[in-house]
Amino acid sequence: MRYLVLLLLMLLTVLRHTPCFAQDSAEYRACSGNANTQAEMTACAGAEAKRVDAKLNSTYRALLAKVASQPEAVAKIKAAERAWVAYRDAYIEATYPAKDKATEYGSMYPLDVALLRAKLTQRQVTALEDILQHYTPR
Repeated sequence: MRYLVLLLLMLLTVLRHTPCFAQDSAEYRACSGNANTQAEMTACAGAEAKRVDAKLNSTYRALLAKVASQPEAVAKIKAAERAWVAYRDAYIEATYPAKDKATEYGSMYPLDVALLRAKLTQRQVTALEDILQHYTPR
């Protein structure tokens, strides 16, 4: 049992520094670099997901404000965002399909989901910024 715990801690250390799990924000890197427990690491990942979600919301509001005089654009942007939320949720479910997630994926599950959610959300922020640039005069 002692070796299993040691192995899991070593694996977690490797995964924390693996690019597919790493997030780009300095806040996340600083937080996770100081985290010593699973609860602290999960809190860092949750905070990262909230930060990226706030950026998504502000970018979405800016885009809607930019196209406010174009009702058709507003409707299509809102429809696209609703579709993206459904996609994000389905993607996360497809990645972690087990009914009993805690048993199947263990204590890392909340951390992994928060980081995946942050990663997907950051991609959507970039997509919305691209659309915003389309509506910005050059």
